[in-house]
Amino acid sequence: MIRWILFFVFVALIEIYAFQTVKTVFRVRWVQYAYIAISLFILLYIVYQFTQFDRSIGQNKTTLFTLGLLLITYLPKMVITVVMFGEDVVRVIDGLMKEFLGNSNESFLPERRKFVSQLALGLAAIPFLSLLYGMTKGKYNFKVIKQTILFPDLPDAFDGMTITQISDIHSGSFDNPEEIEHAIDLINQQNSDLILFTGDIVNTHATEMHPWIDTFKRIKSAPMGKYSVLGNHDYGEYVTWPSQADKQKNFEDIKDLHRQIGFNLMLNENVKLEKDGQQITLIGVENWGEGFKQAGDLGKAAIGTSAKDFKILMSHDPSHWEYEVKDSPNHYQLTLSGHTHGLQFGVEIPGVIKWSPVQYRYKQWAGLYENLGRYVYVNRGFGFHAYPGRVGIWPEITVLELKKA
Repeated sequence: MIRWILFFVFVALIEIYAFQTVKTVFRVRWVQYAYIAISLFILLYIVYQFTQFDRSIGQNKTTLFTLGLLLITYLPKMVITVVMFGEDVVRVIDGLMKEFLGNSNESFLPERRKFVSQLALGLAAIPFLSLLYGMTKGKYNFKVIKQTILFPDLPDAFDGMTITQISDIHSGSFDNPEEIEHAIDLINQQNSDLILFTGDIVNTHATEMHPWIDTFKRIKSAPMGKYSVLGNHDYGEYVTWPSQADKQKNFEDIKDLHRQIGFNLMLNENVKLEKDGQQITLIGVENWGEGFKQAGDLGKAAIGTSAKDFKILMSHDPSHWEYEVKDSPNHYQLTLSGHTHGLQFGVEIPGVIKWSPVQYRYKQWAGLYENLGRYVYVNRGFGFHAYPGRVGIWPEITVLELKKA
């Protein structure tokens, strides 16, 4: 109950400031009434949908839309509130100065300035248009990002080897088959030696992937194979199940999805990749994340390997690299992760800036990171989750080239 009270107080504050801004800029009454009606309708719809959330179902397209509507409505209004609150601080200081100087003939608080309200609306348009673009276009704005990594101990036969990595499919969020087909075409156009998928094939339920199986089966075979691991969403941890048996059945069905789309699912195990009589080791662990499910067993997955072997590790959550992998005496040269999505929101200008709020939670959140010659690459994600869009952090298809240093 207290949370709902705080929520409505917060919303009321934002709505009062937003309405004051509209009222200052638009003097026509019908515009003001229309604004009130639309705002009230949106608020009631959001509250209703949140009260109808079913933990036995979890996220679906309705909850995605609701969260998107919440963000696109209230983030701009929060910007307005900050600007208008700042104006109120100036107005109060001005009023106090008038009282102190004895100018009592004037109103204590001067009227709101139309320019400030116009400025507030202009600034609010930035997150509004950005979020709108992210929900309509940005979520399918697939980017092929290429990265070359140098290794002194890479076997000569693998010099120039290419890897295409995708991560975080979240098939239950998709709503545009043509865009997904286009993304699969982009994957196939890379003609990589090895294709790797680093987890989260669904949001929760195996059935989410059923409409997309034929689409993802189109990913062409690679000379060195197609391999995958599980992510935190693949364990069905975020919904309430009728029974443990139902949860386990869903988990087994999710694991089988990988077979159905032609990927070899690796569950705490490794495989030798051979070329011209030389080998590298591909290792796949189950999900291990700080604050998330820790089913990954690196020791078990690496059985039969030594520090001298060249190893590529697939581990969904990059915090695994931070806490267990980067300083391991077994020397994992390259780790491939995903999980963060770059929060699906941020600013990236190559060579200039790379920022997202997710960086305050994860040290490694997008792109390539290095520690003492050991690397982790964090894929920004193929799909989307929670917020049904992407702003600034676009869906990614990674192509890594391994070169002998």
